Amino acid sequence: MDPQTANRISEDPRFIELQKTRDRFAWTLAIIMLVIYYGFIFMVAFLPDVMGMTFAGAVTLGFPIGLGVILSAIILTGIYVQRANGEFDRMTADIVASNERHSAGAARTTSGVVAGDGRRSMGVAR
Repeated sequence: MDPQTANRISEDPRFIELQKTRDRFAWTLAIIMLVIYYGFIFMVAFLPDVMGMTFAGAVTLGFPIGLGVILSAIILTGIYVQRANGEFDRMTADIVASNERHSAGAARTTSGVVAGDGRRSMGVAR
C-alpha cells in the first residue's frame, strides 16, 4: 500500500471510529480479565480458609476457581477473536477497498495523456 493511501486511510473517519471501537472493546475485555485474575489472587491472599475448603475428597475450592480463571481467559479470547474476525475485519475491508478505489481513480486521472507518438507526456509540454 502506498503512503498516500495509508495516510488517507488513517484520516478516514470510519477508520478512526474502528480504532476507537476496537480499543474500547479490547480494554473492556482486558479489564474484565484483570478483575477475574486479581480477584482470584486476592481470594488466595485474604481468604485462604475459604479457598482451602475441601469438597469431593481432597479437592480444594481454589482448584475449580483457578480453572475458572483459565477458562475465562480462553472464553474472553474467543469473544475477541470472533468479533475481530467478523465485524472488525468487515469494517477494515470496507475502509481499505473504498480508499483503494479512490486511489485507483486518482491514479487514472493523473496518469498522464498518451502523446501522438505513444509516449506518456504526463502533462508536460514537449
